[in-house]
Amino acid sequence: MKVKGFSGKTKKFISMFLCICMIVSVVGCAKKTEAPVNEEKPAELINGSFEGTAGGMQGPITVSITVKDSKITDIEFKENKETPNVSVVAFERIPKQIIENQSLSVDTVTGATLSSFGIINAVADAAKTAGLDVDALKANKVAAAPKEPQTWDTDVLVMGGGGAGLTAAISAAEQGAKVILIEKGSVLGGNTMMAGAAYNAVDTEAQSVMILSKAQKNTLDSYLKLDPADSKLKFDVYPEWKEVLTELKADINAFYAANAGKEAGVDMPGFDSVALHMWHIYTGGLRQLSDGNWIAPKVDLARKLAQSALDSFVWMGSVGLNSSYGKTAQYGNAPGTGTVLGAMWPRTHSFMSGADRIPQLVKVAKEKGVAIYTETSGTELLTDASGKVIGAKAEQADGTQITVNTTKGVVLATGGYCANPAMVKQYDKYWGDDLSDRTLSTNLGTNEGDGIIMAQAIGADLTGMEVAQMMPSSSPVKGTMTDGIWADAAEQIWIDGNGKRFVNEYAERDVLAKASLALKDKIFYIVYAGRGNVGNPNELIKGTEYDERIAAMVEGGHIWYGKNLAELAEATKSPAAGVAPAFTEEQLRETIEKYNSYVAAQKDDDFGKEVLSGAIDLDYIESHDEVGICISPRKASLHHTMGGVVIDTETHVIDKDGKIIPGLWAAGEVTGGIHGGNRLGGNAIADIFTFGRIAGLNAASGK
Repeated sequence: MKVKGFSGKTKKFISMFLCICMIVSVVGCAKKTEAPVNEEKPAELINGSFEGTAGGMQGPITVSITVKDSKITDIEFKENKETPNVSVVAFERIPKQIIENQSLSVDTVTGATLSSFGIINAVADAAKTAGLDVDALKANKVAAAPKEPQTWDTDVLVMGGGGAGLTAAISAAEQGAKVILIEKGSVLGGNTMMAGAAYNAVDTEAQSVMILSKAQKNTLDSYLKLDPADSKLKFDVYPEWKEVLTELKADINAFYAANAGKEAGVDMPGFDSVALHMWHIYTGGLRQLSDGNWIAPKVDLARKLAQSALDSFVWMGSVGLNSSYGKTAQYGNAPGTGTVLGAMWPRTHSFMSGADRIPQLVKVAKEKGVAIYTETSGTELLTDASGKVIGAKAEQADGTQITVNTTKGVVLATGGYCANPAMVKQYDKYWGDDLSDRTLSTNLGTNEGDGIIMAQAIGADLTGMEVAQMMPSSSPVKGTMTDGIWADAAEQIWIDGNGKRFVNEYAERDVLAKASLALKDKIFYIVYAGRGNVGNPNELIKGTEYDERIAAMVEGGHIWYGKNLAELAEATKSPAAGVAPAFTEEQLRETIEKYNSYVAAQKDDDFGKEVLSGAIDLDYIESHDEVGICISPRKASLHHTMGGVVIDTETHVIDKDGKIIPGLWAAGEVTGGIHGGNRLGGNAIADIFTFGRIAGLNAASGK
């Protein structure tokens, strides 16, 4: 560039100045085309439907979430196998709270904790798939705010909404009492909702349509031979039970005389009596503890149960529980009555399942004016200066404090404490190292011993706390009485990992549990080929179809199924419930054929099984592809606590001085003394309905 009229220095300066200007101009133009410094692009909003899966209590829970502008606006459940009556509140409440608060830190539902976590985790999985900020959703914690403290007034307060509590509430209301029932869980039913349909009652009408088997007669004959001086009977410790044995022998002799000329297994009818039921309660519950002491059922409570169970069963029918009384009862396919696991005699009746009977009880209770509050946990029993119980304090799930004043008193029906294995372990003098603070349970999570602790705080005496019952035939994975299949106790075949029988399957539950816990991995296996007629041991079982129920358990990895023994043996090579024993066809055949021979002979040479039935027709099964055989892996878990508050036959709670605590009654598993050291299978439902009725009637009268 040339610039005229200026000196050399000046020209050089002007040239340099112009160059700088040009550079600045170019740089300035370049900056105008760039994005503003530190300015981020707006995040792209997420929209669409996304699926997620997580484990629940009974299996996978799959959800589909709808996301609009990065907000969860809808949650739909695609798959779940949760128990509806237990988890219904969780499935209704948790999705609403997640959507309303855009939070994954919402409260779980009392009594459905695992289902609650399953729902939350499934939504979290779907949110992760969608690309939402899961950490932010979890950090947004939601806490319920308590309402103002409340005071309620009533005649009778029932604490606990299971079978005993609902029965007590209905019975009290039937007498004209104003009744409030509170329940810790989010749903009513407690363990009664989860329990099977097995009810023990002495029922001569049902026995009259049965045939006394040869094995049963041998058992009755053995009772006639019992010597009261035999130290094994422990009459030196419990002399009051000697009279029951005398009564039982008289009953058996009278039965034989009335059926002279008839033959067992042919035309001699079935037999049962109050004394026989009592004897089974005694011998089934007479146990030695680890400290050398003995525990046994209280004879007056056992008599009350045995004498009253049938009346309670009839009453159940009167409130719409569809009992089998008055017609051919069915437990399995047995005419008359059958034998649930651990019952010791075919006196088990059937009726509505827990899923049906609890809604019916709730319906009747509400019709009779009972005010029901769920998610309301009792915390303290209130007494006056004389020591009479005049109400209780409670706390609702949101923290609201409740005071309940009563004119008559309180019925404790809060259940046992098997969902609190640490408490079981604290008192245990029976299971030793087979029990830990983490032992699985069949129970709902609400059964933690609350009522026992509250009663103890006002001086109630306790009994039987040293023993809890373990249910031998539980899920090895969850501890629940699910994910397996078996028949009447008389028909069951239990095998170890080598395919061999190892115990008398008709024995008491603690005997069965102890035998199973001694096995490798503490797991055993139940062979199932369908249900037969236990009243006719000559009838062979001809296999079971691969129906929807069995298919679900096979596909879920819980059991094995085969159309023949070779296929069944091959199936056991693949894991089910985390185990794969790999039985051989020869092992299974040898065990089944040997068992079949014992059924035919009506004599178990290996383990002395008292009632034998369920011989399997292998020839038929292996020539018919439409039927087959199942094997279910099983493991013992905590099921029922023997101990609790001391009561008398009128269900009054007794203090440490042996005196009645006025205004306080108790029924169900919160009590102790009825079953001693082991409860017979089928006696729990009879217990809760019988003593629940008594408690309600007495509470209404205030006596």
